[in-house]
Amino acid sequence: MNRAYVALGSNIGDKAAHLQAAIRLIRALPTTKAVRASSIYETAPVGYVDQDLFYNMVVELDTTLSAEHLLTELQQIEHQEGRKRLFKNGPRTLDLDIILYNDEMIQSEGLTVPHPRMNNRAFVLAPLRELNASYFVPGWERTVDELYVDLPEAERADVKRIEGKPHSEQRREERDDRF
Repeated sequence: MNRAYVALGSNIGDKAAHLQAAIRLIRALPTTKAVRASSIYETAPVGYVDQDLFYNMVVELDTTLSAEHLLTELQQIEHQEGRKRLFKNGPRTLDLDIILYNDEMIQSEGLTVPHPRMNNRAFVLAPLRELNASYFVPGWERTVDELYVDLPEAERADVKRIEGKPHSEQRREERDDRF
């Protein structure tokens, strides 16, 4: 079984609903179990800033899918939720990125793991830190917590935790304690 961490983001339409749909669709992937989800964080856009705020979170998965196969499945989920890639860092209904996959360093045409910019992104590190602050990130040789603490205070201030998980996830957690 492989352990993967996937970052989720949305800033178009019903952002929470897009994140909930993504979690539901990830749960339905073959031989994949969503283990835990972070809280949702409201975050400022990065790069192209003339757009709405984002909702971001991270999901921890156990899967037998290879990293490349998981990426393909995640891109299909993005498409299913209406993702259109109009320009870099533009608005999106749903963005799903594999940020960590086991302790592997992967460099292929379509996939780089650990995510190459995660060390500079509070919107990735804050929810990941909630799930596994002591995770030792290959390539940076530092923990998630150390990477987060090293970010400028202004970047960390742009990330605000929204209490709890998506509403449907709270009910599911109360029922089966899995997520």
